[in-house]
Amino acid sequence: MIAELRALDWRVDHLRLPDGFPNPNREELEATARQFAALPDESLVLIDGLAFGTMPDIALAEAGRLKLVALVHHPLTLETGLSEGQAEDLRRSEIAALSCVRGVVVTSSETARTLVSDFGIREEAICVAIPGTERDEPAQGSADGEPPMILAVGSLTQRKDHATLVAALAKLRDRPWQCRIVGSDMMDPRSAAVLRRQIADDGLSDRIVVTGALDDVNAEYARADIFALASRYEGFGMVFAEAMARGVPIVGCRGGAVPDLVSDQAGILVQPGDVDGFSEALARLLDDPQARRDYAAGSLATGRKLPDWTASAKVLADFLEGIR
Repeated sequence: MIAELRALDWRVDHLRLPDGFPNPNREELEATARQFAALPDESLVLIDGLAFGTMPDIALAEAGRLKLVALVHHPLTLETGLSEGQAEDLRRSEIAALSCVRGVVVTSSETARTLVSDFGIREEAICVAIPGTERDEPAQGSADGEPPMILAVGSLTQRKDHATLVAALAKLRDRPWQCRIVGSDMMDPRSAAVLRRQIADDGLSDRIVVTGALDDVNAEYARADIFALASRYEGFGMVFAEAMARGVPIVGCRGGAVPDLVSDQAGILVQPGDVDGFSEALARLLDDPQARRDYAAGSLATGRKLPDWTASAKVLADFLEGIR
């Protein structure tokens, strides 16, 4: 996005914040406050919501001097695995921070609706800028004679809920398939360890590969026959968009913005946490090659309708131009 804004003749300076967000310590917040205080008056500052929602005091201190705009992927309070107290603390913090902005950029209409209904943000103050999706060649799928490859891409956290995928696949152990789960195991090491233990306990270690984070997932999409992610909530769902851009049929959950992104022609969505429903959806695509081809065609058609980064940057630039 930065590159595209620069191509539109915007001057963009990247201000790197301390690494502790969204759980900053006191020293990191103090360092961030000094960074903001050093910015010239009337600077237009677009702040990633993973940081902004946890810096209400800084937002309040700088709101009159800087043109603050928040980029909200999804509200921090909706992260899975939080205690009731943690969720409420984050909700209060984010509401306080967002009360200081002159505009909010979101990545989906679902997040916009949530900010209006639950956070008191005025609808006219919100810009929906759908992330760009790179065009690519359609996936080739697994080689002839090999079992279908099921791909999941997402960090090994509770919200991505790979546990539901593994439980669903355990019900299909009598069918031929292979699965690769690609995603960082550093964000939530405990959940990552629990997932690996679940795979081993189900006797699926020879069929499900957990790769960890990969620098480039293009090769993973290219050989996938099915994209399956049981995420409980997505503020947009970038990996679903990437899969559809390559025509990979989808099995997912109706969490957050996913139903707005994944069309009925592109795949099958079930309720979050529905192991039986997820298993049945996978079985339909595994058992019926024609259904898999039909959904692949629908996935590709849906993916081709998504904006590229140039179009997305134009939407963002037009909105930022109007911030006063």
